[in-house]
Amino acid sequence: MPSISEKGILMPSSPIRKLVPYADVAKSKGHKVYHLNIGQPDIETPENAMNVLRNTPIKVVEYSHSAGILSYRKKLVEYYHRFNIEVNQDEIIVTNGGSEAILFAFMICLNPGDEVIVPEPFYANYLGFAVTAGINIKPVTSIIENGFALPAIEEFEKLITPKTKAILICNPNNPTGYLYTQQELETLKDLALKHNLYILSDEVYREFCYDGEPHFSAMNLKGVDDNVIMLDSVSKRYSACGARVGCLVTRNKEILSITMKFAQARLSPPTFGQVLSEAAIDTPQTYFDNVMKEYISRRNLVVEAINKMEGCFCPTPKGAFYAVARLPIDDADKFCQWLLESFEFNKKTVMLAPATGFYSTKGLGKNEVRISYVLNVDDLKEAMICLDEALKVYPGRI
Repeated sequence: MPSISEKGILMPSSPIRKLVPYADVAKSKGHKVYHLNIGQPDIETPENAMNVLRNTPIKVVEYSHSAGILSYRKKLVEYYHRFNIEVNQDEIIVTNGGSEAILFAFMICLNPGDEVIVPEPFYANYLGFAVTAGINIKPVTSIIENGFALPAIEEFEKLITPKTKAILICNPNNPTGYLYTQQELETLKDLALKHNLYILSDEVYREFCYDGEPHFSAMNLKGVDDNVIMLDSVSKRYSACGARVGCLVTRNKEILSITMKFAQARLSPPTFGQVLSEAAIDTPQTYFDNVMKEYISRRNLVVEAINKMEGCFCPTPKGAFYAVARLPIDDADKFCQWLLESFEFNKKTVMLAPATGFYSTKGLGKNEVRISYVLNVDDLKEAMICLDEALKVYPGRI
């Protein structure tokens, strides 16, 4: 049998999806599974965008421009203006989801073997994109005790080598829900200027900031236009994960020119996804107001419920729709599998994502899980009851 490539062997399994077979077996037994493992909102995609998609006059599904449909890019300029991010349509390249934007950034800014520093825990697929691009992630560890705030800049400094080319942040953060402040971003700016690094800023959860806390975009850092690349997506903003439309945004003309080569090589982003995404920009503010109220209710329910469970701790996230909780368990991977394979309470169980998959440093996250509070309040109440009951009988409780 021919050998498998090194990249194929190195490619990590998704901590979000790897337990799906166990969930399928649980469902076949008649158990209801509450899916808190994946960031798939149950919020409906905006009706105005769906109507435009249903009634599009397109008769031939053609390739779009490699940079994305011009009318959509112009509409994105209007969208970003609402957040005081001033760019033009030529500084935006539409991608196949935020995933492609991240992969493009890795391949353009780093050579094989180069390093990007990322606060951990981080979005698990960053590891997969790094393997694909042939680069290395160097984690700087944030801690649950302070809600996963940005680690001290001295910790970043310790990791910098001649191969360090970039810093990647997700703001608000997946999986922790931490919202980085302007001051934290300013410290990263100073570091980037000192060491001539790129700042890659994944801002797909921009709309989801709570408790009156503002979102500060890396695009608004002064004096680093050539260093900053913003990565974005419509997946969570409009509850349109299947549209597979994201974008790469930068004022660095050379980066834009090189990105277009990659964009042309993959031909074009999805036509219908762009049609939906362009229409979604005109979604009434009432839609987002209602979504925000709903997510705040869900967040509060989950955080309060977990912190009432004996031996558990969950900091209050300020953004996105995720929380990382510390549980009195021996092994998060075993626990999450046990929930599906061996546990049920009133024919119900819960599916979580073990936090080990969101850390690059071996051994971290063993007693932590990521919870996506993407279900309605009633389902979340039942899921929290299941989790509480499970922790009482889990054989690996510590």
